[in-house]
Amino acid sequence: MDNKNIYIHKPDISDSDINLKSLQGQGKTVVILEVDNKKVGLIALSDTIKDGAREAILKLHKKGIKVIMLTGDNHLAAKYIAQQVNIDEVISEVLPSEKTGKIKSLQEEGRIVAMAGDGINDAPALVQANVGIAMATGSDIAIESAGIALLHGDINKISQAIDLSKATMRTIKQNLFWAFIYNIVGIPVAAGLLFPIWGIVLNPIFAGMAMALSSVSVVGNSLRLKTKKL
Repeated sequence: MDNKNIYIHKPDISDSDINLKSLQGQGKTVVILEVDNKKVGLIALSDTIKDGAREAILKLHKKGIKVIMLTGDNHLAAKYIAQQVNIDEVISEVLPSEKTGKIKSLQEEGRIVAMAGDGINDAPALVQANVGIAMATGSDIAIESAGIALLHGDINKISQAIDLSKATMRTIKQNLFWAFIYNIVGIPVAAGLLFPIWGIVLNPIFAGMAMALSSVSVVGNSLRLKTKKL
């Protein structure tokens, strides 16, 4: 969610409860104004949806990722916003100190949790999550607490970060495979294991070339990440 819009409504005393539920049902957090214990008006605060939020959540759904809203807002207001962007589950009316506990509960259920946030009160939850994702436009403490910072606060980059992470892990595994193959094949030959049978021994020149080729192949394979389109 993005910046807040403010609506001021002056209700009749008799219909204040009706107006309260109606405004909350529209995704607004309502503050009641009273003077001398008499209701004189309502202030409704409404979060606007970030540009690209729907597209970002759609991309996550296509990856099989469940999206949960963890917010301190009123349940009706949070549910309304969640419906606009197709969020799967809403955990609302959560105090800042309770966010970490909610993430722990999800982890105890066996879930791998990535937490995205930008506020000071999100910092402990970002540390607790398996992966903390902060907006570069957010608070400094949130950025320091997270493992990933998204430039320009663009939540569409969450999907890109996941793709890049998977590509990086795939490249690491490929590099380890080829490094082990070079050593598994090269070390026994260099040790003279094949000499008694076939008279084969590894010339030091070729051993040095093989070592250099191993390093070049690992570096070259890693550089392919620069060409990956996200």
